[in-house]
Amino acid sequence: MNLPVWVRMVEVGPRDGLQNEPERVPTEAKVAFVEALADAGLQWIEVGSFVRPDRVPQMADTDEVFRRLRPRRGVTYVALVPNVRGLERAAACGVRAVAVFTAATDAFARANLGMSVDDSLRTLRDVVREAQAGGMLVRGYVSVAWWCPYTGPVDPQAVRRVALELLEMGCAELGVADTVGAATPRQVQELLELFLREVCPHRLGVHFHDTRGTGLANVLASLQVGITTVDASAGGLGGCPFAPGALGNVATEDVLYMLHGMGVRTGVDLERVCAASRTLESVLGRKLPSRYLQAGAPRAAAAG
Repeated sequence: MNLPVWVRMVEVGPRDGLQNEPERVPTEAKVAFVEALADAGLQWIEVGSFVRPDRVPQMADTDEVFRRLRPRRGVTYVALVPNVRGLERAAACGVRAVAVFTAATDAFARANLGMSVDDSLRTLRDVVREAQAGGMLVRGYVSVAWWCPYTGPVDPQAVRRVALELLEMGCAELGVADTVGAATPRQVQELLELFLREVCPHRLGVHFHDTRGTGLANVLASLQVGITTVDASAGGLGGCPFAPGALGNVATEDVLYMLHGMGVRTGVDLERVCAASRTLESVLGRKLPSRYLQAGAPRAAAAG
């Protein structure tokens, strides 16, 4: 099996995970969650997004969360920003890395951003330019790369066009997102192989939702074609307010268990991630869907 030696995990639970919660999560609980994930060895953590509070209420306190986090050597805290105004808010909090996002279809871009794909790309050019001028690292996302909840299967060439434009405008890397969790491993490999004809694998990452139970299989399929950056969400938190039917992201714990069991290193302590997720469960008042979180490490039953 062709697998990388090392995979970089990008933790998206505090942002993509919590944004879809029905009840507001206290700021202090968010800060504690992020700090616990950093303690577990996660070096890339999406903390929140600077979006309109009326659109995504759970992210209304992102400014305060960033202000309360203590800087850590080797840990990058990332903020999602939709426009220049969001970037300015991020800069005011000392954010040094941002993620920008658009979609592969106009229907999803209009539902999520209120504009077409081309209009969003024009907006993002200004965001990326200003972020780079401020010394920020920029990560790009293409949502609904395989399936759009409004229009169905997505043309791979449409995804390719958007992806290449994001990279050309200055995004250091690109996250390819299965926003509704509809992709299957062969589809994943076919799209990634299309990208890899023109883009170095270290500039690509994958972002899978586990709506139909294919998240781990899609991660494995991505690794087999050379991808070494994987987004995941502690506890399997997640969903998208603008993607009907989307459930949680592939769980960080489940990905780590699979990778470590195959000899792939991540630098992340699986049990400490579980501890962070269990603490958050007590805040949310419910069990999180990660299979490893609920089952724990395999143990032999006592004899007799």
